[in-house]
Amino acid sequence: MQHSSIPEKGSSSRVITEWRPEDPAFWQQQGHAIASRNLWISVPCLLLAFCVWMLFSAVAVNLPKVGFNFTTDQLFMLTALPSVSGALLRVPYSFMVPVFGGRRWTAFSTGILIIPCVWLGFAVQDPTTPFSTFIIISLLCGFAGANFASSMANISFFFPKQKQGGALGINGGLGNLGVSVMQLIAPLAVSFSIFAAFGGTGAAQPDGSMLYLENAAWVWVPLLALFTLAAWFGMNELATSKASLRAQLPVLKRSHLWIMSFLYLATFGSFIGFSAGFAMLSKTQFPDVQILHFAFFGPLIGALARSAGGAISDRLGGTRVTLVNFVVMAIFSAALFLTLPTGGTGGSFIAFFCVFLMLFLTAGLGSGSTFQMISVIFRKMAMERAQKRGGSESEAMREAATETAAALGFISAIGAIGGFFIPKAFGTSLVLTGSPAGAMKVFLVFYIACVVITWAIYGRKK
Repeated sequence: MQHSSIPEKGSSSRVITEWRPEDPAFWQQQGHAIASRNLWISVPCLLLAFCVWMLFSAVAVNLPKVGFNFTTDQLFMLTALPSVSGALLRVPYSFMVPVFGGRRWTAFSTGILIIPCVWLGFAVQDPTTPFSTFIIISLLCGFAGANFASSMANISFFFPKQKQGGALGINGGLGNLGVSVMQLIAPLAVSFSIFAAFGGTGAAQPDGSMLYLENAAWVWVPLLALFTLAAWFGMNELATSKASLRAQLPVLKRSHLWIMSFLYLATFGSFIGFSAGFAMLSKTQFPDVQILHFAFFGPLIGALARSAGGAISDRLGGTRVTLVNFVVMAIFSAALFLTLPTGGTGGSFIAFFCVFLMLFLTAGLGSGSTFQMISVIFRKMAMERAQKRGGSESEAMREAATETAAALGFISAIGAIGGFFIPKAFGTSLVLTGSPAGAMKVFLVFYIACVVITWAIYGRKK
């Protein structure tokens, strides 16, 4: 490999013109260190994106305490809209890295999240701020959810096939920790006057305390600025990953794209959907429990499990891990019915909480294993097509990397829809029947269908 193909420290060029991760000698001598550096800058950028994406789940519940008279339906709308815009934006975001480059796009997509955070901090301090303004801000927070698609696509280019599951599991799993980090940090931040110099005045509460709701949004701004700079100056772009939008669009014709989207909706969609709806669901079933003291545990376990799911799949095979995982998800979905109160009486919160922790665990594991499957499947298909038409190995590897990255991003967009669908399903079930059991029956059937699909399409084929 030419010495100039890898940028030296202090060089103005961050573009790597030659990248051969499948070459063991290259990977050990140079590739591993470069890929690791890009991964560990990507992780905090994605973690902060998840913090911003879920920001309204902490802010909306407190808006009545600072003088806003929004209805409950309006508050639920504000918490749901970031999931909708995040899911839709993941589609274009999934194609951005090959067009603009991973370093530039990571820096840009992280830096623009400062806008909704700053705006929200000022908006919550003025009780005359119209609901329409909060709708716009919540939709802008959805840009943070879209970062997942481009981040995962970017990291997939850096690692060899046998290490992609672990790398994507670390990036996605630790990135998903942003849900728990936000749920831990935001309630603490609103209790102290941190940004008084920047206009953070707070709102007096009936018990004499002060609520600095603006801090829930502003506390992320310095960190976003810091890691925007880290991405710009510390990450790399791979010339071999460059591809036009036209070169990436054929992935939409692949049947496996839609099959894996269905499976990923069951794993990551469950994770983000349960994260958004668990606290509210718990409050309706066990109103005497202070669920906000425990709500962060589920997303924490799920995020950590995602990293493990990718690494385990690299060793045992993504299909095998995914199949077993869906079986366990179906079992615990059925077990949840035994923990619910009937007619407002009975039920066990401890059992309910433990079952949900297992659902979070399996949703996280499955998110990692399904992403590992995507990498293997699309790389294999692209290599086979290139070989049939007589293309060179380098051309085949480039096409495989491009299609894999596009598939990872697009499938992640489908999975994000769960962030809206699951809380909405719980709410609709409660309105129609007074119980979430109806929604859980739908989820149970969904997981069983995933067991059948995974076994029939992937499990029976070597």
